[in-house]
Amino acid sequence: MPVMKNGLQLQPSPNPGPVPSFVGREDIPRRVAIDDQRCGRQVKIITIRPALVRLALLAGLFLAANVQADVLDEVLGRGTIRVGVSLFEPWAMQAPSGKLVGHEIEVANKLADEMGVQPEFKVYPWSEIIDALNRGEIDVIISGMAVTPKRALQLNFTQPYAESGVSLATNTGLTRHIKDMSELNRPQTIVTAVAKTLGSDVAKLLFDKSDLRILASADEAREAVLQGKAHAYVASSIETTFLALEHPDKVDLPLHTPLLTSVSGMGVRKGEQELLNFLNAWITARRADRWLLATQKYWFQSLEWREAMTR
Repeated sequence: MPVMKNGLQLQPSPNPGPVPSFVGREDIPRRVAIDDQRCGRQVKIITIRPALVRLALLAGLFLAANVQADVLDEVLGRGTIRVGVSLFEPWAMQAPSGKLVGHEIEVANKLADEMGVQPEFKVYPWSEIIDALNRGEIDVIISGMAVTPKRALQLNFTQPYAESGVSLATNTGLTRHIKDMSELNRPQTIVTAVAKTLGSDVAKLLFDKSDLRILASADEAREAVLQGKAHAYVASSIETTFLALEHPDKVDLPLHTPLLTSVSGMGVRKGEQELLNFLNAWITARRADRWLLATQKYWFQSLEWREAMTR
């Protein structure tokens, strides 16, 4: 006999037969007939077994736990954080003893110490470092990498932990008679930059008519300018400044302001939100206590570190 409840006509389903002993009464499927008087039709809704609902919920919780698993847990578990760097002075350099030193090395050492783990440095050519991250060979890139939208398609950046820019260093002898930067943008002028750096991106935009040579390493680009094989080198403001300080008789800085200003961020693989959250918190704390600022001044605004390397 149909029963009316809350305006709905409830109709019990036909006898489903005997219930196996291992199935609870709540697992018996029921059919509810809803009499929609406005449409003049009856719609039947079949309920899903509660046991299946519970199973689906458990599966969802299991999948959510897996999704939340992050490389941060792996780092803390194995007691090391694998840091990818490229050799650019003074970001990361090899001391005469063979030990790695530089701004990025000091930052990574401080970070690892406060995580309670050991840093494991892995050196890559600049053009290969993002691929190494995405292959899982390293946990984080700490290598003065400028934040750009193009790179953000390949990895996740932290908030900025350092500021820099792109400038121009020129060979004094080859460019003595050049009065304007536009004179560098001509076919007979050789301009160098390092592959996959922000400097190379800027060089391609500003010196598209020059004989632009994109080289594999900073050492090659610097040597080209020092030996008179290139008129100019487009690189970070810090790198060009030190190049001019080291070789004042050969290298000039013709511009008073950078070609472009930029900020640097650490890089992690996409999806590693827990590690990203920790790195952002660490950067916020070290900016607040001015440790990052003091470290940048030491490495980027003085040559004290060079004297320390020789000791």
